[in-house]
Amino acid sequence: MSMKDIFHGNNNGSPFKLPSFKFKKSLSILLGLLVLSTIFFPAFTKFYTDLLWFQARGLSAVFWKQILPQWGLFAAAGIGAFVILSISWLLARKSAASMDIEGITPIPTKRSGAMVIIVALLISIMNGLGVKSQWALVLRYFNKAPFASSDPIFGKDIAFYIFDLPFYSFLQDWLVGILITAILGSALIFVLAWIPRMREENRFSFPPKARTHLSILGALTVAAWGAGFWLERFNLLFSPQGVVFGAGYTDIHARLLGINIMFVLSMIVAVLLIANIMRRTWKLAAAALVLLVASNIVIRGIYPGIVQKYVVEPNEYRKEAPYIQYNIDSTLKAYGLDSLKTVDFVPATSVTWEQIQKDKDTISNIRLWDYRPLLRTYKQLQEIRSYYDFNDIDIDRYNLGDSYRQVMLSARELDLEQLQNPTWVNMHLEFTHGYGVVMNPVTEIDPEGKPVFFIKDLPPKISVPLTIERPQIYYGEKAQPYALVKTKIKEFDYPMGGANVRTTYEGTGGVAIGSILRRLAFAVRFKDSQILFTDAILPESRIMFYRSIRERVRKVAPFLLYDNDPYLTIMDGKLIWVQDAYTATNLYPYSEPVSTPVGRINYIRNSVKITVDAYNGEMNFYIADKKDPLVQSWAKIFPTLFKPMDQAPVTLRRHVRYPKGLFLIQSEIFRTYHMKDTNTFYNKEDVWELPKNTKAGGLDAYYVIMKLTGEKKSEFMLIAPFTPVGRDNMIAWIAGRSDGDNYGELLVYQFPKQKLVYGPTQVEALIDQDPEISAQLSLWSQRGSDVIRGNLLVIPTGDSLLYVEPLYLRAENSDLPELKRVIVSSGGRVAWGERLEEALTRLLGSAPETVTHKAKPSLPSEQERPHGDLKETKSAETLAQQAKRAFEAAKDAAQRGDWASYGKELKKLDEAITELLNQLSEK
Repeated sequence: MSMKDIFHGNNNGSPFKLPSFKFKKSLSILLGLLVLSTIFFPAFTKFYTDLLWFQARGLSAVFWKQILPQWGLFAAAGIGAFVILSISWLLARKSAASMDIEGITPIPTKRSGAMVIIVALLISIMNGLGVKSQWALVLRYFNKAPFASSDPIFGKDIAFYIFDLPFYSFLQDWLVGILITAILGSALIFVLAWIPRMREENRFSFPPKARTHLSILGALTVAAWGAGFWLERFNLLFSPQGVVFGAGYTDIHARLLGINIMFVLSMIVAVLLIANIMRRTWKLAAAALVLLVASNIVIRGIYPGIVQKYVVEPNEYRKEAPYIQYNIDSTLKAYGLDSLKTVDFVPATSVTWEQIQKDKDTISNIRLWDYRPLLRTYKQLQEIRSYYDFNDIDIDRYNLGDSYRQVMLSARELDLEQLQNPTWVNMHLEFTHGYGVVMNPVTEIDPEGKPVFFIKDLPPKISVPLTIERPQIYYGEKAQPYALVKTKIKEFDYPMGGANVRTTYEGTGGVAIGSILRRLAFAVRFKDSQILFTDAILPESRIMFYRSIRERVRKVAPFLLYDNDPYLTIMDGKLIWVQDAYTATNLYPYSEPVSTPVGRINYIRNSVKITVDAYNGEMNFYIADKKDPLVQSWAKIFPTLFKPMDQAPVTLRRHVRYPKGLFLIQSEIFRTYHMKDTNTFYNKEDVWELPKNTKAGGLDAYYVIMKLTGEKKSEFMLIAPFTPVGRDNMIAWIAGRSDGDNYGELLVYQFPKQKLVYGPTQVEALIDQDPEISAQLSLWSQRGSDVIRGNLLVIPTGDSLLYVEPLYLRAENSDLPELKRVIVSSGGRVAWGERLEEALTRLLGSAPETVTHKAKPSLPSEQERPHGDLKETKSAETLAQQAKRAFEAAKDAAQRGDWASYGKELKKLDEAITELLNQLSEK
């Protein structure tokens, strides 16, 4: 076909015809369907599949409670905006159309009304879409709970500032915005209508109808704006301009006066604008507006500056003292520090064997394994296959027989990025879950410097009285793609020898996907046509998504804040994740704000504990702090979501712990706000800090099992030491209790200022100055080994302090760190040993014969015996056998030319002979 044929159609040369009307209509329909398929249908499938997900979890009411209020607020704001704008603009159009300009119709009447309605409707829709995200603010206002505590200036309940004031400010901002839009639109209509007259008269003027219309709108706008001054009075309690956060002397005696005057002036201006209707000039209203702006500059800008400069600064403490006290009291309440107990504590000079004997639970639970080297060890020894991964290490405690043991554990999760053959079947049907956990006690070490495992391998081998009925991990910390379960294809369960064990999911997790409609919806949602065309899906098949703990709980309750470290527990044979959640706000009057990853807050409570089943994904939200008004408000809004803590399983209450995120925020506040005297606080005479310059970096808070002074039993708690700012000695330590009825209590043990108590940095310096330790560290480094210094832990023991630092060694060509030494210090002395008991013996001398360590739960083999306990008395026969084994091992090493092992075995031989001789000499 020639170019001529293309442009002229058929062979007889007839010209090319434009498409017919029917063709145009068909094209429009196709374009509409294209838009629908690319924009609206994907959005609908996201909505529909989310609804299915909530329904499968039994949380339909939660889903609709988050959706319907948004669109209800959209409708209310949109309708309100449309009524105001359409009435205003239609009246302006009517007035403009009735203006007589020498026979000229100033504004066209045809279609102008429809145009006004369309513009008003579009702006109203955009306004509604812009405010619908404020649904939570509105719901909190209608479901508020009292704080039973009032602010010190206006005497209003704190709930007014958290629930009421944001709602009133939202309404005021919305109304001012709509009224300003109405004024601008009306003025535009009048200007367009009056342009012919202005061209004739060569001047700008409005007719009486226009002036009346704009004056009324102006008065309403100024009145609404003035209402903002009334609300701003209360915002002074969040002023950052004084010596402390909150209203200070200048705020109360100058800025508050200025705001009150501005409120009165704005009401006067509104009245003058109404009075302007009766006059034929704008001068009075213009003068009032100029007065309002000028007053704002003078009264709110210049006058407060004068008061601050010449009244406050020369007498700052005397003027600000009452407001400093308000800030101290409010801050302590807002962060839950008002009930904190402070104990004056005078520590003994050095720890003794007698104290160690009394605190055996503390000593046998000292954490010798740091998170970083232990995670490397887990990865090297227990990942088993490349497609498994340990995300992080969690710490918890368990009653194992008659022992209360602190343990570290981690979930063996699936890492699909490491699959060697990432086909669609492998990614979504076969490799669907991780498997099992690894657990070790915090103190015990095997002869090679590796952890002793309580739980290890695949399938899990458990040497302590714990059971795991479902070791499969479908829901964990790592983000995972969707998985299809209960399909024709059996899932990979775990590797065994040259083959793999396979399984079929038997739980209730996920969403049913058997129907073709649901398959289509999920195919569109995940942009994956394989879901639609695969023949592996059965009527009972289910699809799992939102599989990470963080996205799962945030999907259900986006209004809570979440701790960044969900931790794994073993409860009643199940693997259960525990996620701490917080209620927080930045609207607590006079409370000092702190920065967090989600913004600044000045009130926080650990009000919710969430559990997530690693197999089924089942979630439970328990109210842990029923006194918190914020969680009370959310419980009114979502009554089917939250459960009282009394309904939680007993096993959960045994595993709740004081969350580190909250603890660190409270510690950051308390380091300054322990100074309750206003003069001391004003001068910042005694500010504390957490130690920062240790060999392993900043010293973070850490969990311990210890017995507090005056208590009968040891308990699990979170502690951290404080040092004075700019100094290295220790001044106090803070503890958050986790067990039983004491859960949530904060204690601070404060040392006398006149007594030197070594801080972590000073103990690090003592370690560096020890000739034996320094020489050996240098020797290891020269040989190419990587020396890893663990965190220095301060362990309160009886009425004294014991400092413990583990030391790891990693060979040059290895990523497997081994715990080679334990360094201990007390009373300014330092010692080290291959094990904790050896280091304590070198520090304190030989233990008295009465100091023997209580046996721990028996382990199945000699290699898995605890090695981190205190030294037990050995018989002469045992020592002789130990010496013989060491001698034989040394000979074998010499024959192989393994001189490093030869040296180790000779050392063991020497230790056995020395201990045997000491026993003989004592007899």
